[in-house]
Amino acid sequence: MERNYKEDQCNEIEALDSIYCGEMEILETEPFHKFGIPIATEEFNTEDQTEGLACKLIFTYTSRYPDEGPLVDVEDPINFEDEILDERLVEHINEVIQENLGMEMIFTLVSSAQEYLNLRWDDLKKEKEREIQRKLEEIEEMERKKFEGTRVTVESFLKWRKEFEIDMGIIEKRDKAQISGKLTGKELFLRDNTLNESDIKFLIEAGENIDNVKIDETLFQNIEDLELESDDEDDEDYAPGN
Repeated sequence: MERNYKEDQCNEIEALDSIYCGEMEILETEPFHKFGIPIATEEFNTEDQTEGLACKLIFTYTSRYPDEGPLVDVEDPINFEDEILDERLVEHINEVIQENLGMEMIFTLVSSAQEYLNLRWDDLKKEKEREIQRKLEEIEEMERKKFEGTRVTVESFLKWRKEFEIDMGIIEKRDKAQISGKLTGKELFLRDNTLNESDIKFLIEAGENIDNVKIDETLFQNIEDLELESDDEDDEDYAPGN
């Protein structure tokens, strides 16, 4: 005996209307029934609508339903961040349809879609928690770097020293001294910092306060007139008069 699809469909509509009392909306009756059933996750609040997921499933019977699957659409999605969730929800429902061909399946499809939304919402909550944690770690890392400051390496120190010497004019003075040739006796003395450091060291060891030390600058007024021996005399091949 051939199956009466129209009768089976009408009977299922009556059963669904009693199950989803007041929630199911009949949109069309001809040529086939088209109706909508809302679904939402457990956290969803119809007044607040900031937490959870919700949408309306639209089913349309075909001429050979339930031996053929119904047409399925998703309307009025709430908190679906992109269209991918719409598409994946429809794909999930279509998979369940293939598992239930030959049986009235709308209640099964709605229940499965409801469970699917709950699982996806759990995933979204975990993803948001991970994102919040990641941002907190980024802030903590930025604060830690501010506290520690910039780590000094050999390269960064040499770069800083070169820039410092340029800003202070040290390199320019050094170049001018090299161009001028032989340094005077006073310049040699002033450049020999080891002598100054040695004298200061002895004064400190003797208990003297270096702030009280007076320097007689007149001792250095004629230091340029001193004749310093040339390094050439240390050369084995050096011959006077040549």
